[in-house]
Amino acid sequence: MFPEDIQRLAQQIVATASARGLMLATAESCTGGLVAAALTAVPGSSDALDRGFVTYSNDAKQQMLGVPEATLIAHGAVSEPTARAMAQGAVAHSRAAVSVAVTGIAGPGGGSADKPVGLVHFAAQGPGGLIHRQERFGDIGRDAVRLASVRIALALLADRLAS
Repeated sequence: MFPEDIQRLAQQIVATASARGLMLATAESCTGGLVAAALTAVPGSSDALDRGFVTYSNDAKQQMLGVPEATLIAHGAVSEPTARAMAQGAVAHSRAAVSVAVTGIAGPGGGSADKPVGLVHFAAQGPGGLIHRQERFGDIGRDAVRLASVRIALALLADRLAS
């Protein structure tokens, strides 16, 4: 279902999390659960993945992850503060010690001058703290933005597991 590089990374994450006794959670908007799907494609992933939150709407981000309404009003759903709040909320609302959050504009519409199609914010929380990453993939197509986002989200999970 997923390209080989994504499968390998997901396998590594599940093995590392299982070996370290750490549970994972995902908080996804524009990827719609693809990060969790990549992890659950790995046999034995139930030892590592606690849950995945698909929080496409602002209401879902607030209700399921505790993202403050003030953050969404001030910065919007596609922003560093929102991604950080999503990652923190995924840990706070689960049994996970490590999380990753993805929020962006996959296209083809929905972009603006300030937030163009292809803009994606990521955050990951783990024992080593909270990190953020921003990518501007450009208008490369909805599927390409989402797949590239899965790769980065998994890389950030791997980073937090290593810290």
